[in-house]
Amino acid sequence: MICEGIIGKLGEDCGKNVQYVGIDWFERDKHVIRKKLPSGEEIGIKSESQLSSGDIIFEDKDRIVVVKLLPCELLNVKISNIKEMGRVCFELGNRHLSLLISEDSVKCPYDEPTFEHLKKLGFECEKVLDSFEGFIECRAHGQHHGHSHG
Repeated sequence: MICEGIIGKLGEDCGKNVQYVGIDWFERDKHVIRKKLPSGEEIGIKSESQLSSGDIIFEDKDRIVVVKLLPCELLNVKISNIKEMGRVCFELGNRHLSLLISEDSVKCPYDEPTFEHLKKLGFECEKVLDSFEGFIECRAHGQHHGHSHG
């Protein structure tokens, strides 16, 4: 089955058989994705738009296929004040990590070196399994730190 992008958003009750296709957070921006439905049926997704949980990508008279972002291992850093927020965002931003920011925590994809680094700096952090949706993506841009002599 080939799906050509997002055709709607899952509502309350559609009256059809709903099948979910799980995707990882880092696949959301890919233009072509190959997956399998829980039934084992192969599915190809072509999309120019970022995929989110609840996006309908296929519909016929009997069923709809809906995107579901899979939970993943995240590093959850607890924040108690604005100074901690600034410090942790600085540290994670220097590592060019995507962040999910709320009032009392910052989450990013888990990796052991980052976890150990933040603990060493005194942050209260833990590894959690959660959805990573609504994150702020940090993209590295080419930076030139040369000096102009003119």
